[in-house]
Amino acid sequence: MIRKFRMDDLDTVMKIWLETNIAAHDFISRNYWQGNYELVKKILPEAAIFVFEKDDVILGFIGLTENYIAGIFIDAKSQSQGIGKALLDYVKKSHSPLSLQVYKKNSCAVRFYLREDFVVLNEQTDENTGEAEFVMNWTK
Repeated sequence: MIRKFRMDDLDTVMKIWLETNIAAHDFISRNYWQGNYELVKKILPEAAIFVFEKDDVILGFIGLTENYIAGIFIDAKSQSQGIGKALLDYVKKSHSPLSLQVYKKNSCAVRFYLREDFVVLNEQTDENTGEAEFVMNWTK
């Protein structure tokens, strides 16, 4: 089931956020993610967050700021089971165009977005990490 984020989801969502970022971005120091944890925890509720829940357990979430996807985060044990696609399909129904930035070295995520009909608009450097990232866009 996909539903809107509630404040009592925050600790679970942040745990998924931190663990997923560390695992997916092994080319960035885990200290970077740990150092940004409190800031993200503070600003995350300002975004439109939708969680994927099964048997009262949050398995993943997607965060949007208007039509910008801030990220899709899936619990490690629940990845590659269609949850990310379900979350993306859910927001595609009500948002177009959609844009996002994804690290070039995160090849699994890049392949996922390309498979979901996103196109690369350009490549740039993330000034916070120095890593190359793609700016991608999707339109109905």
